[in-house]
Amino acid sequence: MKITTIIENSLGDNKELHNEHGLSFFIETPEGNILFDTGRTGDFIENAKALGIDLKKTDFLMLSHAHYDHCGGVRRFLEDFDVHPEFYVSENFFSNSDKYRSLDENKKSDFSADDVAYRYIGIDFNENFIKEKKLNINYVDKDMVKLGEKVYIFTNFERTYDFEGLNPNMKFKKENEYLLDRFEDEITLVVDTDKGLVILLGCSHPGLLNIIDTIAKRTGKNIYGIIGGTHLVEADEERIDKTIEKLKEKNIKIIGVSHCTGEKAVQSFKEKCDDFFVNCTGTILEV
Repeated sequence: MKITTIIENSLGDNKELHNEHGLSFFIETPEGNILFDTGRTGDFIENAKALGIDLKKTDFLMLSHAHYDHCGGVRRFLEDFDVHPEFYVSENFFSNSDKYRSLDENKKSDFSADDVAYRYIGIDFNENFIKEKKLNINYVDKDMVKLGEKVYIFTNFERTYDFEGLNPNMKFKKENEYLLDRFEDEITLVVDTDKGLVILLGCSHPGLLNIIDTIAKRTGKNIYGIIGGTHLVEADEERIDKTIEKLKEKNIKIIGVSHCTGEKAVQSFKEKCDDFFVNCTGTILEV
């Protein structure tokens, strides 16, 4: 298996690549090639070309959740390439896609605060657009769905850790009401390797440890590595320390964090985890 991080917030050694607030992976497996998320703008397409990735050979297009920084390149990808990959999203993806961030606390984060009460952070396409592009939509409506013999999608994560709370500023709109987003649309990709499970994370909104424990419980298998967004950017020092402590107890051999992890958490990982690296734009991992 080969995992290439096509685009992410930070750059590695290759300064010719684009980086942006977003995330996109290309995973090459014996059972097919998976484009997992598409970043914010579509710049992942230029990066893929520079990295020697032929996006026309995408067998599966999978979207972790309905946020702009993970789905912003979908429209351009499907308009620029005559491709028809199997399309995988949660059964709640489109019904929960009218997503917003409350700006009441005037926190800038990656969104510019202004006098608008809610900033739209959802997607720029709908179900009809995907159908018009002649993609077969596969709705993930079970706790675990198999893409192949060793490739799985997980959702409906159990919430075990009370310190992995939901962000009250993350909302989705139903009719005229802004509701707390519980991210019931979030899905995660897992590949079963000879060394153990490798988990590919979009943003981990339901909680990194909640996701990991749910997958371990459902499979009964050892977790070898976790790669991707951990959403610790908003976590305080106590939560970061607890998360690192739990990860070390699980003896996970590869911890490559991206995107929404945050500088404070990255620094803590560097200081406390031997098997840690920043999974930046252009990173290639073979397992």
